[in-house]
Amino acid sequence: MPLFTKRRAAVLLVLLVAGGAGAAWMQSKKEPAIPEARFQSAVADKGTITQTVTATGTINPVALINVGSQVSGTVVELKADFNDHVKKGQVLLKLDPTIFNAQIRQVEAGLASAQASMRLAQANYERNQRLVAQNYISSLTLDQSRRELDVAKANIKLSEAQLARAQADLDNSVIRAPIDGVIIKRTIDLGQTVAASFTTPNLFQIAKDLTKMQIDTSVSEADVGALKDGTPARFVVDAYPDREFDASMRQFRLAANVVQNVVTYNVVLDVENKDELLKPGMTAQVRLVTGNRPDVLRIPTAALRFRLSDEEIERRQKKDKKDKKGDKDDKEQAGTTVPAPGPEDDVAFRNKSETTRVFKIYKLDDKNEAKPVDVKIGLSNFRFTEVLSGDLKVGDKVVTRAKSAPKNDL
Repeated sequence: MPLFTKRRAAVLLVLLVAGGAGAAWMQSKKEPAIPEARFQSAVADKGTITQTVTATGTINPVALINVGSQVSGTVVELKADFNDHVKKGQVLLKLDPTIFNAQIRQVEAGLASAQASMRLAQANYERNQRLVAQNYISSLTLDQSRRELDVAKANIKLSEAQLARAQADLDNSVIRAPIDGVIIKRTIDLGQTVAASFTTPNLFQIAKDLTKMQIDTSVSEADVGALKDGTPARFVVDAYPDREFDASMRQFRLAANVVQNVVTYNVVLDVENKDELLKPGMTAQVRLVTGNRPDVLRIPTAALRFRLSDEEIERRQKKDKKDKKGDKDDKEQAGTTVPAPGPEDDVAFRNKSETTRVFKIYKLDDKNEAKPVDVKIGLSNFRFTEVLSGDLKVGDKVVTRAKSAPKNDL
C-alpha cells in the first residue's frame, strides 16, 4: 500500500475516534431523562358537575285515612276487601245491631215513662193553681207541684238525649268510607269482635289517590343547608332498578330527629304516579339535585384528599438541602416552623363571602414532581370538584394518590 494512502487511513481513523468521543461527551452533557412519576394522577378537564344530596325514604300516599269504630261489636257483614276502590259513604262493614236495638227500645220505654210523669205533674200543677185561687191549699203546695213538673220535663230531655245516643251507636255500627279512595289495608274479618272500650281500633286504611304519592325521607344535618322548596330530585326503587323517577321537594320539616347523637330532618317530596307503578311502602333511594354547572374546570375529588407521605417529605427535604433550596410547603407538612394560619389556608377557613373554600392540592411539574397548588373550589360530588381559581389549567396533571412501592422478587 502506498505511504500516502496509509496516512489518509490513519487520519480518518483518528477523526472517527475523536467524533465518537465528542458525541459521547455531548450525550453526557444532555439533560437526564425525566424520571417516572411516583404518583397516580388525573388530568384536569372541563365538564359538567352536578351536586346531589342522597337519602333513603319510604313511598306513601299523600292522604292516608285510618278507618276505625266508635262502638264495640261483632262483625256480621264485611263488604270491602284489599285494593277495593270505594266511594265516600259506601258501607265497608256492619256490626251486630242486636244490642244497639235493645238499647234503643230501653231508652224509648224510659222516654215514654218520663212523658207520662210529665203529664201527671202538669195536671197536678194546674189543679193546684185553681185550689190556691180558692184558698183551699197553701202556695207552698203549688210550688212543690211546679217543681215536680220541672223535674218531669227534665227527665224527658234526658231520655231524648239517651235515645239520640243509642240511635248514634246503632248508626255507628255501620262503618262507611269517609273518602273516595283505595283500601290498602284491612285488619278485620267476618265474625271478629271489635273492642272500642279504650282505644279506637283501626279497621281499614284508605289511600285517597294513588296517582299522587309522596316520599318521606331523612336528610343529614350536614346536607340540609343546600335544600329548598322545589328542589328537583330523582329516585329509584328495587322493583324497577333500570328506571329513574322524578320528584320535587315539597316540605322541609323543622322538627329534628336525634338517634344516637345523629341529627336528621324529615324532608317530603312529591311524586307523580299516573301509571300507579309505585306502591305504598316501597323504599326509594333519592338524589336531590342541589347544584348543576356545565363546562367548568374540574378535577377528581380524590385530589383534595391527597397528602405527601412522611417518606416523600423526607426525600424532598434532603433534595432541597442538596440544592440549597427550601420548600416552604414541605416544611410545613414535616412539622417545622408553621406560620399563623391565614383566612384561606385550609378547608376550615373560608373567605369573606363564605361561598368558596381553599384547598391545597398537588400537580405534577415537567419533572414529574408533586408541586403544591392552592385552589378555590365550588361544587363538589364524589367524582369531580369544580375549581374556581388557582394555578391550574386544563391539561394539568393533579395527584390523586401515591403509587405502591414495587415488591422485591423472592
